[in-house]
Amino acid sequence: MKTKFASWLFILLFLTACSQAGAQTTETPTPQQNPPTSTIEVTSTVEILPTVTPDCISTEPTQEDIDRALGFTGLLFETEDWEQSYTVSEDRVSVSWFSNSLASVAFLEAFVFPCGYEEPDLNNFFNDENWDNVFANYQSYELVTECRSDAAGLRLYQFDVDSDGVPYLVNYWVKNDTNNRVISFMMIVPDDSFDLLDEYSYSLFPQLSNCS
Repeated sequence: MKTKFASWLFILLFLTACSQAGAQTTETPTPQQNPPTSTIEVTSTVEILPTVTPDCISTEPTQEDIDRALGFTGLLFETEDWEQSYTVSEDRVSVSWFSNSLASVAFLEAFVFPCGYEEPDLNNFFNDENWDNVFANYQSYELVTECRSDAAGLRLYQFDVDSDGVPYLVNYWVKNDTNNRVISFMMIVPDDSFDLLDEYSYSLFPQLSNCS
């Protein structure tokens, strides 16, 4: 019971950080041994480099952005194992899924880059400072490896994290979705649930489900 409670607390903290991220990357939810609790709070500032986009758009998410975020995972999380919630803020749409039975958490953010973006912008956005904020509610984290598929417009960062002595595995993807929208998706599972992470990873991103 203690392990399950810790997991939930971890997830809730993780989500809280995410919702407070403002114009920066949000903190990722932290799992609590039943589902991880997550709070993502990223405080890195995005410096948009000159792009081919002639005009900037509003930072306010459109209905298309909301529909894209809510429909991104298809029917994958529409089972009794998962509970979904979402929020819309000034420059992003955030969607969270929690599972008590799997002790896992998933978190998606659809970011609006009003003046467009290029790869250097993403390098600057998803940097060390970003990870410090994303995993601010964890006792420790380690970036194990990272890889990308230029053809698919995908990046994958894989982490080992610790919450109150409980180890978790994290896959964090970044997808170039449109000229003005970037989607990040993170999944956190107990470190003994590698097969579960592998199954969901392949279902979501078959082009880049693992860096190994």
